[in-house]
Amino acid sequence: MTQGGDADIATIGALVADPGRCRILLALGDGRALPAARLAAEAGVSAATASSHLGRLTNAGLLAVEAHGRHRYYRLAGPAVARLIEALQQLAPTTPIRSLRQDTRAQALRSARTCYDHLAGHLGVELMSAMIDRGDLTGGDGTFDPSHAQQDKRTGYGHDVDYTLTESGTSFVASFGLRVPAHRRLIRYCVDWSEQRHHLAGALGRSLLDRFTETDWIRRSDTSRAVHVTETGQKGLHETFGITLGR
Repeated sequence: MTQGGDADIATIGALVADPGRCRILLALGDGRALPAARLAAEAGVSAATASSHLGRLTNAGLLAVEAHGRHRYYRLAGPAVARLIEALQQLAPTTPIRSLRQDTRAQALRSARTCYDHLAGHLGVELMSAMIDRGDLTGGDGTFDPSHAQQDKRTGYGHDVDYTLTESGTSFVASFGLRVPAHRRLIRYCVDWSEQRHHLAGALGRSLLDRFTETDWIRRSDTSRAVHVTETGQKGLHETFGITLGR
């Protein structure tokens, strides 16, 4: 059987070369499904142009589409696509800030956001660092070392550091009321593009995001990947993890 040659990264490069398609991918970076009309508004394009963009992204396997009544909702096809977005953000220059609104949005994303189905930004890396300091995680110190960094070609997650859950971490999972999905790898990590450190992914990262949302420690934005840490969350993060975030 004939084997394929090198990966055709130019195909993906052509897809992400368009600013409108990039804005669509960024809007879907928190793992939620959004309707085509909302994505057209996020991209700043007409409905017809958005439909063309969504068709190309779906045909390329970057997006999945699901029907709800007469409406079609789109989401990232999986965590590997989310990691592609994060990896591009690590390498890409920042866009110029031309308004107070843009500055506020940028600061919110860097402070606390979702990366597909787990927490990222300053909150994400501080949470992972705290769990390492508490002895819940072992195997690394949360530092990103570009000279040793490797990525799994299938998932895009880093794998040069082998983090594991300790005995005290197992006790914490039970006492904190985390419902950890059984069908996924427990601990993965991503290199956070804005902090250049590791943040927690995998089933454990997903369960922490779910628990923080359930307990109203965080509230997800309706218009971006940013999350807002509530007053209850500020207190809980400090008391549980020793994390103090700027207000």
